[in-house]
Amino acid sequence: MIEPSDAALQPHARLAEILNREVAPRADNSRAATKALLVVRDGKLVGEAYAPGFDAMTPIIGYSLAKTLCNAVTGRMVETGHLDVEERDLFAEWRGGADRRRDITIAQLLQMTSGLTIAETHTGYDPVSHMLFLSQDMGTFAARSASGAAPGQHFKYTSGNTLLVSRLIRDRLGGDVHGVLGYLDRELFAPAGMERMLVEFDASGTPILSTFCYASARDWARLGLLFLNDGCVGTTRLLPQGWVEFSKSTTIEPSYGAGLRLSRAGGQGERWLLAGMPEDTFYGHGHLGQYVLVIPSLNAVIVRLGTSAPKMRPRDRAVFADIAAAIGGQ
Repeated sequence: MIEPSDAALQPHARLAEILNREVAPRADNSRAATKALLVVRDGKLVGEAYAPGFDAMTPIIGYSLAKTLCNAVTGRMVETGHLDVEERDLFAEWRGGADRRRDITIAQLLQMTSGLTIAETHTGYDPVSHMLFLSQDMGTFAARSASGAAPGQHFKYTSGNTLLVSRLIRDRLGGDVHGVLGYLDRELFAPAGMERMLVEFDASGTPILSTFCYASARDWARLGLLFLNDGCVGTTRLLPQGWVEFSKSTTIEPSYGAGLRLSRAGGQGERWLLAGMPEDTFYGHGHLGQYVLVIPSLNAVIVRLGTSAPKMRPRDRAVFADIAAAIGGQ
């Protein structure tokens, strides 16, 4: 658990220098791309820094970090008996005749291997943009997507897969916002110490666990700690035994598990490699440079939240290597 008070901070001189540099206004007085940068080591908050206008209490959108949160919610629901990741025949829309979508499992939705053709290109005109910004029932929109490949045979990253899991979460928890929020607060957020985790819902009551979730940097770090600690908070198990291993195990795409990225080459992996980081690093990633890095060999979590253009990605990631070197030398 992250200690909630500033007195818990134990800044290393080099680490503090790196963090403060990243959030400082630029020479032209424009805002820094990094809004929050935080490091947890051995269960303690050892450094955090915020750009002007942000602090430890500010909820910041995680974009596709929400997919990592969706993984945790799914894992908790498996542990409490509400879901089974090998379930098939998930939606009424898929139950006609020889529809191969009936064979899609929850695991394949999390792993982006459902075979569904829900294009996500961030153009504003693609199906996922339509779903996220125009649809009142995102899960139903996604369920109407055609199958382009047999389940488990093709990797395609798309928020549509995650929103189908979100629809299942809604349906299994009473079918409305009240039931979902009650479960999230009682079964995950409160036990994990997440005090400022906000989830948006669509008009149908489906939590938008693909994209629109907000949290303080400390709460995003608590999510990372849940994965670092094998799904446990202290002696309390929230995620099933073996869930974290499942989540970071790859299928078709070497750089993707189930809502988590892996720093591995091959497939799309070159795009997701974190140069200079320990080989066991795995992480959640969101649009514009949101990161929750889990580094088991350092017993550490790094959170970076901000607004970086794609061309800034190599520079942002170089900061992680600097941080790893700083805390590794403590």
